[in-house]
Order: sequence, then C-alpha cells, then structure tokens
Amino acid sequence: MRAIQQYFAPTIVVIALIVFWELLARMIGMSFILPSPTEVVVKLWEIRSILFTVHLPATLLIILTGLGLSIIFGVGLAVWMSLSKAAEKAFYPIIISSQTIPIIALAPIFVLWFGYSIWSKVVVTILITFFPITVNTFDGLKSSSKELRELLQTMGATKREIFFKLSVPQALPHFYSGLKVAVTLSVIGAAIGEWLGAQSGLGYFSRRMMTQFDGAGVFAPIVLLSAVGISLFLLVVILEKISLKWRRIE
Repeated sequence: MRAIQQYFAPTIVVIALIVFWELLARMIGMSFILPSPTEVVVKLWEIRSILFTVHLPATLLIILTGLGLSIIFGVGLAVWMSLSKAAEKAFYPIIISSQTIPIIALAPIFVLWFGYSIWSKVVVTILITFFPITVNTFDGLKSSSKELRELLQTMGATKREIFFKLSVPQALPHFYSGLKVAVTLSVIGAAIGEWLGAQSGLGYFSRRMMTQFDGAGVFAPIVLLSAVGISLFLLVVILEKISLKWRRIE
C-alpha cells in the first residue's frame, strides 16, 4: 500500500503528459515534426531488430566503458586528493574549471583525434561523468568525523585502518550520489558522441532518421536511450541498498 501511494502521483503525471502529447500530435497532424506516442511505439516495434541487435549494443558499450573508466580514475583521484594536500591544490581547481568548457564544443576535436572509433565517444562520456563521481567521492572522504578519527587514533589505529574503517564507509553514500548523476549523464555523453560522428549507436540512428524527416524514427531511439538511463539509475539504487544495509534508505 505504501509503494502504491509513493508511485501513484508520478504515474498519474506521466500518463497525463503522454495523453497530452498524443492529443497535441493529432491536432498538429505533422508526424515528421511531432509524432504521437502511438506512432513512436509502432516505429519502435517495426525497427526493433536493428535497434536491439546493432545500435543498442554499440551505445551500451560506450556507456559502460566510459562509466567504468570514470569510476576507476575518478575514485582514484578523489582518494589521492583526500590523502595529499598538494594533489588537492593541484587537481581540484582543474576539475572544477573543466566543467566551464561546453563538452559539445570539444566533441568534434575528439572525432578529429580518434576518428569514428569508439574512443571518441568514450572520451566524451568520461568528461561528462568524471566530475560528479570525483567531487562527490572526495567530499565524502573529507567529511569523515574528526571526533571518530581522534578516537581511533587514541585506540592505536593506523592511518590505513582509519581510512578503510572510517573514511571509506562514510564516503560510500556520497559516491553513490555522484554515481546516480553520472549514469544518467553517461547516456547523454554517448548520444552526443554518436550524433557528432559514429557508424552505429542509438544517437547515430536518431540523427540518420532526422535526415529522412522520419519523426517517429527520431523519437524511437531516444525513448530507448531514456529507458537505458532509467535502468542504469535503478541498478545503482539497488547496489546502494545492498552495499549500505547499515544505512537506512527510504
């Protein structure tokens, strides 16, 4: 009953938006500009074979590769900065300033450097997802209780023990918060990279359909991209609940 109450309002809002979209699309009557949801669903079913066997795997490979590298390097840099003041002063301003540069402006440069290979899209995904993972993890590591740290020191705990038994557990909720943001941004990064230069992928397919003035064909892979983002987000939520059983998550 509680779950029904929790999801009742958003479900009603989503249904209302879909109905409004359907009515508006039928009133306009120009499916090449604004296809109706039913047209998008029909198109998605018609092209399901090529989307699920060719383009979806290509996009998932970009997302998972970029996200995996962001986690490895982002967490590694966050740990280094939390342990070294010199590293924090050297890298933290660079991380912050990197977000002032529009990623879409850099994407063509990566295409020029790496061509239409997977790495041009992976680099774009890394640049978008690296920031929330690194900053949130670093903030979590720095937010460990000073009183608990001093208590562990008086009990004879080493720096290694303090790090793994105090800093890491208290940083995990922050890490998952950054990862939730990163997984949704990874879908955007992959789509941007594929839009600017690719031979396969959902973003590439959407752009190809746009050149053919196929409105439903443009929206179909976008719907699939949205489903991928939601699925990855829910996966992170599940992992968070499993690994943080000591922390009550509503």
